[in-house]
Amino acid sequence: MSETQFFPEGSLIAVLTTQPLDRVLDYKAPDGGVLLGAFVEVPLGPRRVLGVVWGPGKGDYDINKIRPANRALDVAPMGDDMRGFLQRAADYTLTPMNAMLRLATRAPGLSDPPSMRKIYRRGEGEPDRQTDARRRVLETLSEYGNLAFTMGELSEMAGVTNSVIKGLVKQGVVREEAAPRDTPFARLDPEYGGKELSADQEAGAAELRAGVQSGTYGTTLLRGVTGSGKTEVYLEAVAECLRKGRQALVLLPEIALTAEFLTRVEARFGAKPAEWHSGVTMTERRRTWKMVGEGGVQMVIGARSALFLPYRDLGLIIVDEEHDTSYKQEDGVLYNARDMAVLRAALCEAQVVLASATPSLESWANAEAGKYKKLELTSRYGASVLPEMRAIDMRTEKLPASRWISPSLKAAVDARIAKGEQALLFINRRGYAPVTICRACGHQIGCDNCDARMVEHRFLRRLLCHQCGETKPMPEACPSCEVEGKLAPVGPGVERLAEEAQELWPEARQAVLSSDLFGSARALKESIQTIADGGADIIIGTQLVAKGHNFPLLTLVGVIDADLGLQGSDLRAAERTFQLMRQVAGRAGRSERAGLALLQTFQPEHPVIRAILTGDETGFWRAEADERRHAVVPPFGRMAGIILSGGDVAQVFDLGNALARNAGALHAIGAQVYGPAPAPIARVRGRHRVRLLVKADKSAPLQAALAQWVGQFRLKGDLRLAVDIDPQSFY
Repeated sequence: MSETQFFPEGSLIAVLTTQPLDRVLDYKAPDGGVLLGAFVEVPLGPRRVLGVVWGPGKGDYDINKIRPANRALDVAPMGDDMRGFLQRAADYTLTPMNAMLRLATRAPGLSDPPSMRKIYRRGEGEPDRQTDARRRVLETLSEYGNLAFTMGELSEMAGVTNSVIKGLVKQGVVREEAAPRDTPFARLDPEYGGKELSADQEAGAAELRAGVQSGTYGTTLLRGVTGSGKTEVYLEAVAECLRKGRQALVLLPEIALTAEFLTRVEARFGAKPAEWHSGVTMTERRRTWKMVGEGGVQMVIGARSALFLPYRDLGLIIVDEEHDTSYKQEDGVLYNARDMAVLRAALCEAQVVLASATPSLESWANAEAGKYKKLELTSRYGASVLPEMRAIDMRTEKLPASRWISPSLKAAVDARIAKGEQALLFINRRGYAPVTICRACGHQIGCDNCDARMVEHRFLRRLLCHQCGETKPMPEACPSCEVEGKLAPVGPGVERLAEEAQELWPEARQAVLSSDLFGSARALKESIQTIADGGADIIIGTQLVAKGHNFPLLTLVGVIDADLGLQGSDLRAAERTFQLMRQVAGRAGRSERAGLALLQTFQPEHPVIRAILTGDETGFWRAEADERRHAVVPPFGRMAGIILSGGDVAQVFDLGNALARNAGALHAIGAQVYGPAPAPIARVRGRHRVRLLVKADKSAPLQAALAQWVGQFRLKGDLRLAVDIDPQSFY
């Protein structure tokens, strides 16, 4: 069906709405007619709702009862490739189409007509008198850089009245501008600021440029050691995409990376691209959404949901740190942005670059099988060299029971501080201690709404549930036996490690990097910049520090508990431990100074630890692939998780047992069903959770069988069923 198909006024059109309905609805085309893919406002009962013209109407009931659409919206129609992408993604993830459309229309005010509006930015100077309300306005503006706010948005986010903002406008401290609601972004110049590349960087860039020049689909795994300059290489592919007049998308796994990355993009192309993530104001979100569809955006930097923007002509998708687990959406629509990027590119004849120092086994296997092209950068850029890797055998270290920094690691940190260099102490646990136990009765403080232990956050002086976010003050007495003074922390978290480091190095400047400790993305970015500028001697952090940051003075990385990720039954435990340890170690020695990574471990002979230390990445991936192939699990088999939840545990288990007993559709394709069993965390937010796991051969038609299987049951009351294709976590 052609993208330019036109439906004259009064003709029947099928409209897909964002409402929870299982079908498209028939309407009559509005005044002036509409194009296929047009965004329309249609009546649904007493309401007016958003929809997209999905094709011709069926007209299979009384034509006189079919209502006309109210109007077509003043936005670019949804193209064939985008409609196809939503349909294919829905089929793969077993998601209703209305939910997919909601994902693709997450911008405010799409139905508003074009007009001028007043926007507000940071002006010059300081107010004549500082008040708490004025301070909040200026902090909000500062936090979002030079992004524009409407009056309502700024007053709501700062928690002030409009009069406070107007007072600051009179003084010039806040600038009021009249601007069109949505304007194109500044043009990026592909010839502006290219860097001189090394020989292997130039070879990689040439191959990526050739792919973009072809104007066809292709996926390339860009694998390079940390510090090898992967970003500069794939920015050359972006430059080629801009030369061809097509749009480019760069996905990043962590919002904290965007500030540094935007600076690099501006230095390369002379202007900033559009942003799409949770740190962007609603005003800018709407502008980006509309300009992407009209072609007023050349490049978008975004989180995983940026895949669902209505690109006019998408020619290149970069998935940076493609192995990162944050690319998997774990609630609502369950999808993996890495896999959806490949699907989207295939439908619009675009190139995909999957970039990582430690690729996922799925991507590695696809490259080995020839489905993806493979590029490797084997040396660090410039004078920096890869860090030396060593293990500290904790079985031979003399360490008090309540301490976690070994004498060997302390000596190494001492040496680095003496040289004016930085050391990083890494532990992949947020908070102060993972468990708080009563030494009188043995009670462990748990969440009231979940079957999870509450984590002590001493900096906040509260207990926090990492599942539902519930918090409560740290009690003086045990909630069970009511004995005072017997509550004790068990195990280390990043805050407890910081406390120990403060005692060992009282004169050293410390910085703690954990997502819990920053109220905003802006504050986190500022802290990272301070560290990069040499404002700390010792950095204590969680996996947040492993994601692409560049600290020139950092020469020592100490991993406190390298064995932590090897525990449990997750089939990806070895892979994730390997990736995380290599990524963390890669923070060391990224300038001219040599780096050292020390891994504290009780299992120095473990195959994963040995692979990390020797750097035998190919050997590790082959061994891991052989294990997965033998077990017929991803990427050599297919899996799906079925998550059942409800307020009544008996009803949830009854549904699970009924599913297990009536799995003929799955058995017919040779699939196996495991469960039902309580989820590892069996209650979250007061809802009981039960899981089933489905395993099938790689070639099995799993989605069709799953749809037939779960379609046998109608859910009653508050029972919920979610299907997770290719599950990444099993909590």
